[in-house]
Amino acid sequence: MVRSRRKRIQMNTVVHAVLIFFALAQVGPILLVFLNSFKSHREIVINPFSMPALFSWENYITAWKYGKFAVGFKNSLILTGCTILIVLFCATLAAYALSGERMKRTAPVIIYFMLAMTVPIQMFLFPLYSLFSKLGLLSNLYALSVIMAARQMPLSVFLMRTFFLKVPRDLEEAAKLDGAGTWAIIWKVMVPIISPAMITVSVLVGLSTWNEYMLSSTFLQGEGSFTAVLGFLSLNGLESSNMGIMMAGASILIVPILIFFLLVQKYFIDGLVNGAVKG
Repeated sequence: MVRSRRKRIQMNTVVHAVLIFFALAQVGPILLVFLNSFKSHREIVINPFSMPALFSWENYITAWKYGKFAVGFKNSLILTGCTILIVLFCATLAAYALSGERMKRTAPVIIYFMLAMTVPIQMFLFPLYSLFSKLGLLSNLYALSVIMAARQMPLSVFLMRTFFLKVPRDLEEAAKLDGAGTWAIIWKVMVPIISPAMITVSVLVGLSTWNEYMLSSTFLQGEGSFTAVLGFLSLNGLESSNMGIMMAGASILIVPILIFFLLVQKYFIDGLVNGAVKG
């Protein structure tokens, strides 16, 4: 009895030590960025792990000004919001059609989505850029959100389809008997039930779109259409790459993401766990 209890305590100690190690490995670099954001370039070069001689907001003021984060955050919110709305609308309809036996020969469509997840977006950059240039859609956030949504669609459809498969078919049949059409069944009956999946998809799509660089740098030209990420990267080379200013810019970019994820992490994790039960 005593030996078993001792082994359990030792095992818990090892598990907690491993978890603490991985937590520090994840949180440590972020804390180091925040710490160095208050230091001068010289202080960072001498010792990046030391405390700043003086806590000053000068780096943040400079980064906000030259990184044009006011415009960048506005553009990032527009791009991210539009992408999430497009993905939620299209993925909900596609997942509903592909779940159950609502559609004949769903296997080829599912295989198509699986293959689409493996195709790199770089293959479509040149034709898409040519098309956008001819249509005058370069630097158009709303047009770019369509490309972003198409890139996120396969994974979103698979995740939401999993939730639709878990909804009892009797519920849909009862709604039909009450006279509800397909549109009403999807948005008034199904959507409230699969809301955890929609939150999970929103978080995944939102974080991916917010941090996206390749497509943004290709299709957004001119500082007026720059996202927050492009604004941050424009700081590279400022005052010969002042590391203090770069760290302040990184902190400005990180904080909204951390706050957003902390607010929705409970729903995000619930959605991932529930969606992993049945495929």
